[in-house]
Amino acid sequence: MDASVTLMGVKGGPAIRPGSNMPTSILLRMGGKTILVDAGLGVTRGICDQGVTLTDIDMIFITHLHSDHYLELGPFFHTAWVAGLARKIPVIAPAGLAEYWHGFLSSMQYDIDLRITDEGRCDLESLAKLQTLKEGVIHSHDGLKVTAMRNIHPPIAESYALRFEASGKSVVLSGDTAFMDGMIEFADCADLLVHEAMLLPGVEALCARMTNGDERLRAHILRSHTSAEDVGRIARNARVKHLALNHFVPDGDPDFKESHWENAVRENWDGPLTLGKDSITLVL
Repeated sequence: MDASVTLMGVKGGPAIRPGSNMPTSILLRMGGKTILVDAGLGVTRGICDQGVTLTDIDMIFITHLHSDHYLELGPFFHTAWVAGLARKIPVIAPAGLAEYWHGFLSSMQYDIDLRITDEGRCDLESLAKLQTLKEGVIHSHDGLKVTAMRNIHPPIAESYALRFEASGKSVVLSGDTAFMDGMIEFADCADLLVHEAMLLPGVEALCARMTNGDERLRAHILRSHTSAEDVGRIARNARVKHLALNHFVPDGDPDFKESHWENAVRENWDGPLTLGKDSITLVL
């Protein structure tokens, strides 16, 4: 079977509005595994829309603890559980996810206990096999290798890019990150680089319309994300075979069209380019 990457949610940030895409989640099918990376709002429906049964997810990676990357992890597990999940799924995430998981379980305790006693369900808590995400090779088994690199996403220190390799193919996911030279080496000669991107004029427009934030939001975006121009530079210098953009900042603004994104990336990149959209699948 060909390796593939499905961008189930490509919006940067947790808010959704009419016309926007959904927050971040990515489905990889590589090395005989079905892998979920990040679990933003809508991820459970997104998996099903790809014809994948929730109980068939083999591994889950959470790149960092911003809500648009793990808000729906608990509801995913609960929904998979009532759909028949009875085996543990490894969840590799930065330290701190356990507090969210136990908080979710606590918030749903009445329903969980009821379904165990009334329906004979197995224990839900044990189905998420939490493991701490750290730099280096974090999985190397059955022909699939996964490597993590700490990226730059202040104020969060535990934030990671991931590289997946199987059957001679390689996929690099930048995670949320500011520009960093280390991404060039990390993505060297990858078959596909999926990189977050911001459009600088769009950031200014986004912040001008914000009703419940202040100058700190603008400062955060500019210091924690990568301009589309710099994404093109990374792809060029890393000699990747295909570049795809995701985690768009802004997303859903009618004043900024695909041509604006493409023109910015094309300042430094003339290779194959995909502007991500929800549910788009890229086959390696």
